[in-house]
Amino acid sequence: MNSRAAIGVVVALAAAGVLCLGGIGYGQVRAYLAAGQQPAAGAPGCGAAGTAQVRVAGTVKVPGFTAEQAANGRTIVQVGQQMAVPPRGWVIAVATAMQESNLHNLGDLGARNDHDSLGLFQQRPSQGWGTPQQVMDPVYASRKFYERLLKVSGWQQMPLTVAAQRVQRSAFPNAYAKHEPKAAALVGAVSGGADLAGQQPGQCAAPAEVTAGGWVNPVKASVGSSFGPRGGRLHAGVDLITARRTVIRAASAGTVIKAVCDGATARARGCDVDGSPSTPGCGWFVDLQHADGVITRYCHMIQRPLVSAGDHVAAGQQLGLVGSSGHSSGPHLHFEVHLHGDRSSKGAINPVPWMKNHGAPLGGTA
Repeated sequence: MNSRAAIGVVVALAAAGVLCLGGIGYGQVRAYLAAGQQPAAGAPGCGAAGTAQVRVAGTVKVPGFTAEQAANGRTIVQVGQQMAVPPRGWVIAVATAMQESNLHNLGDLGARNDHDSLGLFQQRPSQGWGTPQQVMDPVYASRKFYERLLKVSGWQQMPLTVAAQRVQRSAFPNAYAKHEPKAAALVGAVSGGADLAGQQPGQCAAPAEVTAGGWVNPVKASVGSSFGPRGGRLHAGVDLITARRTVIRAASAGTVIKAVCDGATARARGCDVDGSPSTPGCGWFVDLQHADGVITRYCHMIQRPLVSAGDHVAAGQQLGLVGSSGHSSGPHLHFEVHLHGDRSSKGAINPVPWMKNHGAPLGGTA
């Protein structure tokens, strides 16, 4: 394959005052941009379009990508913008191309070719994707990918690997997930922050809307007790104060690990009554396993959760209702984020910066 001429990635930072975090998170985007770049006038925010095109503000390179890969990623994003595909679709498309071609526009590889697969997405002319010349055109190939993605019912709430597989029908259906973090970073860089504008054109992220990175605010509620030491032990999450029976949503797609009455609560007084500051345990709670060893926890539900261990849930799917079971002095959701697959307090991190950097900041009023 002949390499395309090396070009820089043209990006523009969103203006510093734009905090409508519907995408990957402003901090993550900034980390992938070279120092000294100036924001472009009219940077994307929560305006009428929501899918603003990239503005020229200097030439930078994106760490971890060659100029060719970044240019192909930029093409995929721009086609998605032109088609008014929500930013989540851009991440899915870029991650798919990373798996299929490593973001190279591959021609016929001879004996090493997989059947008649060609181009960024390894689309097969024999399977109705277009002529060989068409699927070798990155713009055409990207458009065909998005056309099929948009026909998948509920694709925005699906785990990335599921949505990609519904389009690609790959022999390795779980391979796409590993590319999601890097794809999200590339999308944030080459879109100049346009992915921060919200999931739907003209809207900021609402509680049940999925960000480009695949995250959702579990409840829109004010933050009460914060993460950190409390009474000689770690308060391993934050308390989101809201009304009894407020809907609790999955913060991201994943698999239910536990959906039970905490054993300590069950032994003390059970989970079907309000707890107290002297009652131990989480009450009715759910643990979800997400990609890359991330776990989220949802405590103090009012009744048995609506999901069970082993269930696969979509981002934003209802898990249960806010209550006050377990170690609780009033209705609220106790929400935790754990890393490295560690459900203990050692794996817990402060969920406030985590959710902000993933485009679904905690806080606000219901």
